[in-house]
Amino acid sequence: MARSKEFEINAVLDKAMDLFWRQGYEKTSIQELVTHMGIHRRSMYDTFGDKHDLFMDVMNRYKTMIETKINNRVHQTNSVKMAIRQLFEMTISKEDDQPKGCLFVNTAVELALLDSEVAAKVHEEFLVTEKLFYELLVSGQQTGEISRQHSAENLSIYLNNAWVGLRVLVKTTNDKEKLESLIDTTLAILN
Repeated sequence: MARSKEFEINAVLDKAMDLFWRQGYEKTSIQELVTHMGIHRRSMYDTFGDKHDLFMDVMNRYKTMIETKINNRVHQTNSVKMAIRQLFEMTISKEDDQPKGCLFVNTAVELALLDSEVAAKVHEEFLVTEKLFYELLVSGQQTGEISRQHSAENLSIYLNNAWVGLRVLVKTTNDKEKLESLIDTTLAILN
């Protein structure tokens, strides 16, 4: 008779996510994972496969978590400019116990050149946020809230690049005034 799982999958994925997010993929050992997740090594392998499979599950869990957070932020306001600002501000207003930066950006820097599956996942997510910016910009240009001086396509690429850069920068500074000034300067192009 098969034993039932003695853990909730999303809870242990969240613990693995925390460890990968703080340390990176390469620096995180299997032993650290099972200890941090609070499960047995055999249970980890039976449920998630190897370390790489677990990491891909973590990336999918992070995607769901971050997309929910983004959608909640974007739909809090009727102003396109404010929705875009909310996305940038979300990056600099992390909870104290949350790791710095973004798991996708951290992973892009660490693994994209070494792992084609991870690179494809990160690229897919960058395209999702670029598309979100594009849709917001088109909407803002249609209502006149955002200038048509630049194409929505070019602006979406620019904003996505700036947002990725900000998610790297938050790992290197706690200077909130500097980060807010950077957001103001970046978003000035929308006027």
